[in-house]
Amino acid sequence: MVNVSRSSAVELVARIKQGEISPVEVLDAHLETIAAQNPKFNAIVTLAEDKARLAAKAAEAAISNGDALGPLHGLPVVIKDVTLTAGMRTTYGSPLYKDFVPVEDAAVVARLRKAGAIILGKTNTPEFATGANTVNALFGATRNPWNPELSPAGSSGGSAVAVASGMVPLAHGTDFGCSVRIPASFCGIVGVRTTGGLIPNEGMRLPWDTGQVHGPLARSAEDAALMLDGMTGLDPFWPTSVMPPWESALAAVEKTDNAEGMRVAYVSDISGLGVDRDVDDLCRAAAQRLEDDGAIVEDIAFDVSEGIEAYKVLRGQWMVGQQLERLSMLPDFGPNLAGNIRDGLKLTAESIARAEAVRESVWRKFRSLLSRYDFLLTPTAPVTPYPVEKNFPDLIGGKRLENYIDWVASNFLVTLVGFPAGSVPCGKTSAELPVGLQIIGPRFSEPRILGLSKLVQRRAPIGWPTFAR
Repeated sequence: MVNVSRSSAVELVARIKQGEISPVEVLDAHLETIAAQNPKFNAIVTLAEDKARLAAKAAEAAISNGDALGPLHGLPVVIKDVTLTAGMRTTYGSPLYKDFVPVEDAAVVARLRKAGAIILGKTNTPEFATGANTVNALFGATRNPWNPELSPAGSSGGSAVAVASGMVPLAHGTDFGCSVRIPASFCGIVGVRTTGGLIPNEGMRLPWDTGQVHGPLARSAEDAALMLDGMTGLDPFWPTSVMPPWESALAAVEKTDNAEGMRVAYVSDISGLGVDRDVDDLCRAAAQRLEDDGAIVEDIAFDVSEGIEAYKVLRGQWMVGQQLERLSMLPDFGPNLAGNIRDGLKLTAESIARAEAVRESVWRKFRSLLSRYDFLLTPTAPVTPYPVEKNFPDLIGGKRLENYIDWVASNFLVTLVGFPAGSVPCGKTSAELPVGLQIIGPRFSEPRILGLSKLVQRRAPIGWPTFAR
């Protein structure tokens, strides 16, 4: 018998459309898995079972009526709890919003519904997504399904755990620093930071900002591409919205059988902050295996560490902009969020202008590299999952860190310049912990990033999380 909650999203949606299984049966199977797994991991913090059941029944009726079906028809999906969901609690991971129920969906949620997805609930996140772990005062800590004593990272940790443990086939995340990619790495799944503008950000402040983006979390490259197809599209009223230059990301990924002719650069550390040896060894080996698929792989040096301080400045500016209407709440915010806002309030016009100049310099370096290579590959995270009680890892390769943001520099330096990137599992350490390989490409290269991710996964399957079996 097929285990529905371990089936791929691509398989499930095909079986639903062929009438082999109903959306209600798919929902029930995942609700059963949630009942078994969520108490262990605390990934889903709001479960909208009744609303989801009504949506699943409507999805069944649509099939019976011969209605046009979207790419995600009948699939249960969960949404990160910083993203507005009409009639469903959205807390931002903050006690200050523990009873807040929006009246409208964020644009990305509306798109997922239109694509046929069934919104099943909300996933845990640090307060207002400001944290590289997933802990908050309202719901507590989310735990890693490979080892519940360890963190899934953040800030989309709840979404990553929900997918990795089989609670849902697909989940939504947001990424400004590392928030899709490192949780994907720590949980052994695929996550994509998308090109700014591909998915409208309506529902959050700063409409002209392209740093904060939405992205899919899935167990395979094909499933991530399927979800991407349900999230993207032009919104003529959103200032930065763009139409994807492909018809179907999934079709492009399914056609990818090799990497013939691709030029790929591997870099151990783009941030100058170090990387643990076991992580680097697994990522380098995964990159080198792409030669078996026809790629030309070169191990090179590439250092953009000068962008670290510039990102922090621009992050501070962004934090103040996001929280402008809530500045009076500053004394009541947790330390991560409050610290980011206070740093932002200290900025001057000159410091912001200097940060922008550094950003341009770093962008030129990335542009030069990606003009010579199709992709840049580097470890997603410099370390493996750390204890869930810790705010951040304080050591990388024996070097001590002083704050919670530096250790994710290999991710936020990509955010700084606006390129897309994905994380794909490329192996496990001797402690049975997954390691993610970050694949960085030019703007709008998401289908090709996922195609390469498919090849990496094919040669390095990691199996099911130890504590979710």
